Amino acid sequence: MIELPYSLVIEATEDPSFFGFYSTEIEGFTGIGHSIEDCLYQAKWGMKEHVALLAEKGLPVPPKNPNPKIVVQNAKEMAVT
Repeated sequence: MIELPYSLVIEATEDPSFFGFYSTEIEGFTGIGHSIEDCLYQAKWGMKEHVALLAEKGLPVPPKNPNPKIVVQNAKEMAVT
């Protein structure tokens, strides 16, 4: 069972001990971890804190996703201009 209130995207980087994560369902929610498991742990608690801050500041809080998904993918390469 996924114990997250929102979907999560975890991106692997070229460094095998560095992962980024974010949720497309919560504006401004991002983080980093040292493994997929670390990202899941940090996201679980980080989402709670982020939603509490949104509510505290009177900003919209998205409804919880009853069927959240976790996507693990390679980080997108940034274009150099």
